[in-house]
Amino acid sequence: MRSLAELISDDRSAWAEIEAAVTGSPYAVEILPTDPDRAASCLHRLQVGTTSWLGALVYGSGGLVVDDGWLRVFGSGNPPRRLADIHTVNEVFEPAGLLVAQDIMGGEFVWRQGESGSESVQVPTIHYFAPDTLRWEDLTLGYTDWLYAMLAGAVDQFYFSWRWPGWRDEVAACPLDAGIHTWPPLFSKEGKDIESSSRRPIPMHELVGAKHDMADQLGA
Repeated sequence: MRSLAELISDDRSAWAEIEAAVTGSPYAVEILPTDPDRAASCLHRLQVGTTSWLGALVYGSGGLVVDDGWLRVFGSGNPPRRLADIHTVNEVFEPAGLLVAQDIMGGEFVWRQGESGSESVQVPTIHYFAPDTLRWEDLTLGYTDWLYAMLAGAVDQFYFSWRWPGWRDEVAACPLDAGIHTWPPLFSKEGKDIESSSRRPIPMHELVGAKHDMADQLGA
């Protein structure tokens, strides 16, 4: 295991790149502050250096709140805002890989090895558990490219069909440890009309758990 000193690089840290991407983002992006001791502990446990975007984000922030809270990117946590650190959320949700972000609808972004049949060494990519299909999708992007794309404007395209009139106020009012439950569910034919669906905030672990239980039942 590498020491904390080996993981922290002041002169080659990727934090400046993340700050530039946040500043240039078309969305409201909040960088949550973090406690230095908790940040150091999270980075040491993660064993990813600050020369990477993942390591820099975990060490430099409690996480990112993107587009009024539609997307929550995990860092070293911020208890006052009810955003857990990256290790705690992985212990709670136990994904097949490293859970790096969640969205308001209960979608999960997990960093893990790609699913290509190639025999060559595969680079880990971001996989998304989609609430409208109850399936995992390999986005074929590494962590840095995925996060840069989302900050640069991909959120609108990614969630285009899930936005409803007044969504911003509902999302902003939803705590960061909760998501929005819709009925009928997004994966149903009736649930595609999200504007007419019933919507209410519920704890994120309940929202995500229900979706995975349904996926298992349907064999998705």
